[in-house]
Amino acid sequence: MINVGIVGGTGYTGVELLRLLAQHPQVNLVTITSRSEAGMAVCDLFPNLRGFVDIAFTDPDTEQLKKCDLVFFATPNGVAMQHVPELLDSGVKVIDLAADFRLKQESQWQHWYGQAHACPQLLEAAVYGLPEMNRKAIQAAQLVANPGCYPTAVQLGLLPLLENGLIDASRIIADCKSGVSGAGRKASVGSLLCEASESLKAYAVSGHRHLPEIVQGLQAASGRPVNLTFVPHLTPMVRGIHATLYAETNDNTHDLQELYTLRYQNEPFVDVLPKGSHPETRSVRGANTCRIAVHRPQQGNTVVILSVIDNLVKGAAGQAVQNMNILFGLEETLGLNSIALLP
Repeated sequence: MINVGIVGGTGYTGVELLRLLAQHPQVNLVTITSRSEAGMAVCDLFPNLRGFVDIAFTDPDTEQLKKCDLVFFATPNGVAMQHVPELLDSGVKVIDLAADFRLKQESQWQHWYGQAHACPQLLEAAVYGLPEMNRKAIQAAQLVANPGCYPTAVQLGLLPLLENGLIDASRIIADCKSGVSGAGRKASVGSLLCEASESLKAYAVSGHRHLPEIVQGLQAASGRPVNLTFVPHLTPMVRGIHATLYAETNDNTHDLQELYTLRYQNEPFVDVLPKGSHPETRSVRGANTCRIAVHRPQQGNTVVILSVIDNLVKGAAGQAVQNMNILFGLEETLGLNSIALLP
């Protein structure tokens, strides 16, 4: 059994992580921390966990966390980096679901997150936890930086094209839509029902924090500079990300459907749909799955990739559990075989 601790278990990512770990056959939940809810039973805050999680939230205690085999950080950006070095020194493995260790360059972190990094010496050592790219490195890691939700959908959608040099890497567009849960479980006017319902809006057009993370991953896949225009949108739904990706190709000889099918044929959580398909966010609701469709409108030079995920599962907690399974040599799909919810 893997003794697991969770730091920050009261957000949407935290409860999703609890939902998945509570039924994982190889996990023993040791501690779940929350400064604001310490002493409250987890199932009192999240009634869906009644009968599955029978412990209470506690104040963060580093000594208690050191007794774990693995600690998940489901905390705001900038929190994990304050505690990770001490846990690593004690032999504890860490998976951070925030952005503290996703970027390799300290200067980029400071620019996009507006604060100094507490342990920049760990940025290079941290393994970026996108299994479809870095499975072997994850196996040997002690610190895993779990990818962001937008970056997961965008990178999985573009990897086959960039790995094979089939598109112009200087002209890529990612037009992405996210459900309101992506904003987190905090009081915010913009995510109130009356503000977000029956409306669609773009935001952070001048630059979103996930942009450098996406570019970093795409450049690693392509081996050359990538110029990406990334525009996120807020949609009136709870869960889901839909990424519509545009790129230009000068090579029309390749069967792109076959390319994607072969690239992901052994990936348990990437589903390449039949030619002509249009994936829906509801088809991945609650599942650790990315569904992808590839199009070439009018058989021209423009390639359009449609990529959908549940932002809280494959875009966060589910991918974190997938990384845990890889870290500990378990079957990668263990605890993650739930079917998407419909309707």
